[in-house]
Amino acid sequence: MSVVGHIGTAVGPHETPPPPPRKGRRLLPYLLLLPGGLWLTVFFAVPAVQLAATSLYDPNGSLQTGYAMTWEFGNYADALSAYWPHFVRSLVYAGIATLLCLLLGYPLAYAIAQKATRFKNLMLVCVIAPFFTSFLVRTLAWKTILSDNGFVVGILRDIGVVGSDGRVLATSAAVVLGLTYNFLPFMVLPLYASLDRLDGRLLEAANDLYASPVRAFAKVTLPLSMPGVVAGTLLTFIPAAGDYINAELLGTPNQYMIGNVIDSAFLVRLDYPQAAALSFILMAIILAMVFVYVKRAGTDEVL
Repeated sequence: MSVVGHIGTAVGPHETPPPPPRKGRRLLPYLLLLPGGLWLTVFFAVPAVQLAATSLYDPNGSLQTGYAMTWEFGNYADALSAYWPHFVRSLVYAGIATLLCLLLGYPLAYAIAQKATRFKNLMLVCVIAPFFTSFLVRTLAWKTILSDNGFVVGILRDIGVVGSDGRVLATSAAVVLGLTYNFLPFMVLPLYASLDRLDGRLLEAANDLYASPVRAFAKVTLPLSMPGVVAGTLLTFIPAAGDYINAELLGTPNQYMIGNVIDSAFLVRLDYPQAAALSFILMAIILAMVFVYVKRAGTDEVL
């Protein structure tokens, strides 16, 4: 008759159970987490606490007179009531850009993962090549591309998409196009990683069961690639919602997003309490949306 040892394996009556793990081995996982934990504490947790305190300062203070901690929770209500259109605009722009990235990135990621055999590495390099150029420089390039006298706008005028005196630059379309271009790699790479692990035998089985290509995609490929879809949409939407470079360079004040307002409040108007309150409101909105999205998609899809 055998008994169960302390590690869950069967141990005979005359067998010696394995020794417990040494103390150093038990501490090893925590030691590996220590550098990352210190980094997040110093460069995220501490600044976040300081920002939270700043959002509750007396809004009537200034750099010259100083700020007093008055626990002014009204800063949040004032900031939201004054700039709620910018919050809505940011979420709409980020949502449209995320959808466009998904529509453009999925076929590209599928082609790289499933169809490109000899040129897979080359195509992946082409996807990440924009990262070797500054985000600012890439956005300025789009300003040139979409200029009123540019080649793209000329073609759009010739085919009647844009009027003879119309323009693309300094419009909402230009801002969304800039967001889509700049964040497209964040969508493609998770999709590629998910599609690259797809077992081709499952598609062969679907074909053997007389499934059409469309049905095989809907029943096999798309469900198995959902982790990449969820990860890609999160990695695209979150930074796009807080972006301000594209609206600054490709739009006008009528297209400014909440990131532009926060930038102006911090660096131009020097209204630190309002800027901090806006930052926390944006963070709370994004966290709430991500929580609902992940809950509906399922945590397994994210992992």
